[in-house]
Amino acid sequence: MTAVDGDVAVEGRGARGVSGARASLAARIAARTGGGAVRVFLLLVALFWLMPSVGLLLSSLRSPAQIAESGWWQVLGKPAQITFDNYAQLLSNGKVMGSLLTTAEITVPATVLVVVIGSLAGYAFAWLDFPGRDGWFLAVVGLLVVPVQVALIPVAKLFGAVGLFETTAGVILFHTAFGLPFAVFLLRNFFAEIPRELLEAARLDGAGEVRLFTRVVMPLGGPAIASLGIFQFLWVWNDMLVALIFADSGSPPITVALQQEVRQFGNNIDVLAPGAFLSMVVPLIVFFAFQRQFVSGVMAGAVK
Repeated sequence: MTAVDGDVAVEGRGARGVSGARASLAARIAARTGGGAVRVFLLLVALFWLMPSVGLLLSSLRSPAQIAESGWWQVLGKPAQITFDNYAQLLSNGKVMGSLLTTAEITVPATVLVVVIGSLAGYAFAWLDFPGRDGWFLAVVGLLVVPVQVALIPVAKLFGAVGLFETTAGVILFHTAFGLPFAVFLLRNFFAEIPRELLEAARLDGAGEVRLFTRVVMPLGGPAIASLGIFQFLWVWNDMLVALIFADSGSPPITVALQQEVRQFGNNIDVLAPGAFLSMVVPLIVFFAFQRQFVSGVMAGAVK
């Protein structure tokens, strides 16, 4: 064996030793984080995180007098306090129930538009060549740093001039416009990681850009698209600032409707508690329904 071969062999063993050390370190970390103490800690964190939701649920199942007298944890020792009268009164409150429909009318279109337009723009920035592509993408990324508060007055004047102020369409357009920069940034980076050979093979088979986008890119980008949809849905559903300014005061979203109930009837807890819990349940259902796709999208982005 020559000196050069000896050096190469030593370097090879050294590289394998480094990789083995890294693997053993990763194994030790995984073994330690999978212990019982860590699981107990995570369980305590989960319980602490769920405590406000549980408290709101139990409060919504108590009478206003009981809520004023003691805390929600009294239900744990006195289950006889549980009653569904608050929810019956909520269902008879046309303003609050109508606000849930208005919230859905705003949230669903704003989420669908952001996902569809963001997917198309992300694919274009990732795989289509057109003049000024990099400059336009930098401009889109720059819009991420623009806070919503800066645009409230200019957009309010614009919507007032074109007749969109205090309309559902105006709120949808506002949420769509401010959700698109993040959507384009996220999906462009995800689509750019798709192997070029896969797209070239599809083009050799005769696939055009539309078919390539719908049959290849969209299925592969499903986890990222699902993550984006969940983020956008939660942001729009829980929004209050934009809805308070741009929504129709006669049919406001649920966040504004509950705020108005607080302002007009400060002790109307028998409507506020079940209404707040009902408004919180819908995003939780959406999240848990798509949690597998959400986790897949987050993990895929972390690996890439």
